[in-house]
Amino acid sequence: MKRKKIIGLGVFIVIIIAIIIYFIFFHQNTGKISKIGHTGSSQEIVDSILQLKNFETTVNVEIKSNKNQNQYVIKQTYIDDNSSSQEILEPSDIQGVKLSKKDGKLTIENTKLNLSTVLENYQEITKNELDLSCFIHDYQADQTARYEEKQDQIIMKTKSQVNKNEQKTLIIDKNTGYPIKMEIKDANQKQEINILYKEVKISKLEEKTNVAFLSLPTNQEI
Repeated sequence: MKRKKIIGLGVFIVIIIAIIIYFIFFHQNTGKISKIGHTGSSQEIVDSILQLKNFETTVNVEIKSNKNQNQYVIKQTYIDDNSSSQEILEPSDIQGVKLSKKDGKLTIENTKLNLSTVLENYQEITKNELDLSCFIHDYQADQTARYEEKQDQIIMKTKSQVNKNEQKTLIIDKNTGYPIKMEIKDANQKQEINILYKEVKISKLEEKTNVAFLSLPTNQEI
């Protein structure tokens, strides 16, 4: 009888220890996974941005050049390097146009416009440069990329790997870890692109069950 009690007590202690070890390991690893939506050091937040996978953003895009100025509202979806899309929400004349990239092929969905019309009249929105994932790739490939802190913001700076004349800046809210705005400037073409993040939905591959949401005020000006 005593032997059974001792064995039962031993099993109970082993279970308790296993539970404690699990929770310690879980919290340590989830703390390392992402600082998006949580406070952390600037380096931790930058590292989390660079590790982003599988996310959706809704952005206000303003494109200025020496010829004209255009504004769009775009929903961007990035799954991985082989699968991404941009869906136009505004303006109304091209609302619903969806540009999808799959295995290196660009296709246009949900539109009466043909490919040549879109490329001719809306070439600026077919560029991957507008995508957050493109900034991440540029930053990782640029040996001169850097970041700095300014008040409650982290400012990441890099150059486009496609167009060396393009300077890119990503502004992050240090208190939340979420991107606020991206600026792309082309000195030669005198073009400036401002991207304001209205909503960010992030689902990291390392934490498929944890999805972080942020809805930024829509009355912010670019």
